[in-house]
Amino acid sequence: MPALFLASASPRRRELLTQIGVPFSLLAVSIDETPDPVESPDVYVQRLAREKALAGLALVDDASAYVLGADTTVVLDQRILGKPIDKQDALATLQALSGREHQVLTAVALAGQADCVVRLVSSRVRFRPVRPEEAEAYWTSGEPRDKAGSYAIQGWGAVFVSALEGSYSGVVGLPLCETAQLLDAYGLEYWTKSSI
Repeated sequence: MPALFLASASPRRRELLTQIGVPFSLLAVSIDETPDPVESPDVYVQRLAREKALAGLALVDDASAYVLGADTTVVLDQRILGKPIDKQDALATLQALSGREHQVLTAVALAGQADCVVRLVSSRVRFRPVRPEEAEAYWTSGEPRDKAGSYAIQGWGAVFVSALEGSYSGVVGLPLCETAQLLDAYGLEYWTKSSI
């Protein structure tokens, strides 16, 4: 069985892969995540997933190995809402999302010696109105500090989400249906007893 590596520092992606019984090892990769000014959000997120997977593959000394990379971004009015740079940025983002629907794009890429295949998943998330004091308290919790869109649907930020259309796991950071399909297409296992 070929080895699988996850090119990600995200504990959420590790948890999601483990959830479906995928045996994998971790790789630390570093890429420039700056959006190109003329790049659309869907092209941006697919590019980052591909670059992470390929950067990981370059670190692996095994010609039969595969590397999984992923990236998630929150999009409002075609504007990418990345991780907050500070408290003011996070509070402004939460107010912008308040009472509105936004898009969460997650791309997953699987790279091997022969090719790198990318899948894009788009989900729609609606926030209920968020009061300013709630946004302040949420910032104080520490949770939004390293999250795209300044919230975590799998954490305390779930209280703001009134509706979701699409992939819950994709919003968390790794669309499991599409990931399993990619793994299956390349003969990589999930639902393994050693991982369950």
